[in-house]
Amino acid sequence: MGYTMLQNSVGKKRYSQFSLEEAALTFIRENCEGLRFDQSMESKENFEKRIFLGTSLKENEIPYNMQMDIDRLCLENAVDRFLKSGKKEDAFDVYFCYLEMFIGEYEKIRRMIELLSEFEANGSRLLMKHRDHYSHSVYVFVLGLAIYQSNSIYRAQYDEYYGLTDSHEAAYHYLQYWGLTALFHDIGYPFELPFEQVISYFEVGGDKRENGPFVAYHDLGVFLTLDDAVKESLKKIYPSQEFSTINEVFTYALTNKLGTCYTYTREQMQKDLIEKPTRPDKYNYFMDHAYFSAIILFRKLFGEMGCEVRAEYLDALTAILMHNSLYKFCIAHYKSDNNIPFQAKLHPLAYMLMLCDELQCWDRTSYGRNSKKELHPMGCSFDLSGNAIRATYLFDEKEIGKINRFKDDYIEWLKKCQGKAPELKAYSGMYLKNDDGISCFQADIERIVDLSSIKLGVGTGLAPNMHVKNKSYLSDSNFMNLYNFAVVLNGRWNNAEWKKAKMSGQEEKFLADEKVKRNFSDSFKKLSLEYKLSNINQAKAFAHYMNAIGCFYTDKAVDFEMVEGFQTDELVRIGILEHQRWLQEHYDMGWEYGTPTKVDRDLLRQHKDLIPDFTAGQTEVSDEQAKANYERLDKAEQDKDTEPMECMLAMLRMFDGLRIYRLK
Repeated sequence: MGYTMLQNSVGKKRYSQFSLEEAALTFIRENCEGLRFDQSMESKENFEKRIFLGTSLKENEIPYNMQMDIDRLCLENAVDRFLKSGKKEDAFDVYFCYLEMFIGEYEKIRRMIELLSEFEANGSRLLMKHRDHYSHSVYVFVLGLAIYQSNSIYRAQYDEYYGLTDSHEAAYHYLQYWGLTALFHDIGYPFELPFEQVISYFEVGGDKRENGPFVAYHDLGVFLTLDDAVKESLKKIYPSQEFSTINEVFTYALTNKLGTCYTYTREQMQKDLIEKPTRPDKYNYFMDHAYFSAIILFRKLFGEMGCEVRAEYLDALTAILMHNSLYKFCIAHYKSDNNIPFQAKLHPLAYMLMLCDELQCWDRTSYGRNSKKELHPMGCSFDLSGNAIRATYLFDEKEIGKINRFKDDYIEWLKKCQGKAPELKAYSGMYLKNDDGISCFQADIERIVDLSSIKLGVGTGLAPNMHVKNKSYLSDSNFMNLYNFAVVLNGRWNNAEWKKAKMSGQEEKFLADEKVKRNFSDSFKKLSLEYKLSNINQAKAFAHYMNAIGCFYTDKAVDFEMVEGFQTDELVRIGILEHQRWLQEHYDMGWEYGTPTKVDRDLLRQHKDLIPDFTAGQTEVSDEQAKANYERLDKAEQDKDTEPMECMLAMLRMFDGLRIYRLK
């Protein structure tokens, strides 16, 4: 089971049985075996004559289906890295893997992803309430994989809805369309943030939303209009319908699914979709980012990228459209007495998105003024056994003083029951129980989605700070240019012109040349996903290396010595750390020590620079092992670990406007 096209064994990550991590990674490794295999490509290959159609470091270097197995292993490892750190830099890897595997080249859709992270990190600090949505979306994605893997009730409903009978085919289907739904459900936040910034300007002084000005979006005609090619593509799904706008497509697609359960007409939906961006005052003075997420993704998929319109794509888009306020306050009025919790059989992707979006409230960076003061869970322990979901939200034990003060205040309030009850978001919502003995947090979720057959249990707990091991560094960058860094790190490899520019101190001029940029970009696109990620992770590691040698980079004006070049001892330290990263990366990807010919290296997945006596079954490369192995390499091989880091000096200046400084 697992990676059938790889000759070497690939170590499996060990997590607690029935945990979120174990279920999600098992789904990728075992249920998705054979993902994206193409037997027609395999039939054109000849192993004896070394005729291959797969790409590794070079094109036509390995069997095609072997490349597909390696891609899937890249996704598994990316998910594992993210679950261990929760950092947005590791969330980037998951996005990158998904896009390369299911959508196409990352460059085609990078702006949407990078702008969400950039807008949040900067613009959200001006808001009263706001928390991360970039890493949050990856957590939602992983949680959805884990629930599908562990819950036979939901899995059966999903498979029946789409007529899927083979378990592997069903897993492939779910991974592709759930991935699209989860990873992109919040990309419309850059439209909501300006609205909230204006509102927050007045809320700082205590004004109510309805008493101040607000932002609205008009002249959306061109933005929403369908071109002729998309209209023709839509006729394959809805042959009897004529659509002129995206709103009309969403209205028809969604009301067809919900009409038997909710008394929500097409006319009502059409009106709501028109007025969501133009009349936020009619929706309690809130802008719905979900509307813009769905519109932006529709335009990207079917307009800019020319993807064929599929029913599953529309399901993902309408799930995104519903996940925020449209379903809760326009369709179901979920807080009313007539509320009907949403059933998975109506729209499985929408059901899973609403469930996971509510459950995923741990480990989210707080940006807003008020959000920073609240108490949010740093982690969550899941037990997904028995077709149930039991979530224990973990709070930092060092916050016990704040928790005890809240409990004391609440006890005092119970004696009088006057005024508003004390709150400590999000702790109080999970800790306090209603008359039915469940928390307000859980009760709210049960009003949104039907959990009559999939039992949910929510609890709270205290634990030591879970993020101590996830080091943060003084180096500060928005990493909007992480992809650019990776492109250059790969492009300058064995590039004579780059070496000349480096020797003459003309690196930035060289990198600014449009022809060089195109050549570097074209070279990067030819790499397999494994090698692309290797360059990306090399760039990500730079902050760690700077911290290790007492340096940091920033765009702020600081009174420290600027670094123009690294000293010999600093380069040695960087080299050992980079070699350790390279070793760990290769072992995680199923490589082993060997001395094959260069032409066989990627096929056999053996490399002479790996540790000759690496212990069988060992998963982590120790500092001592990395240092000893680095020292056995010749100078040319050692330089491969340090030269990329020197290249980062020029790239940070050019792409991010950053400078490197020494602390001493």
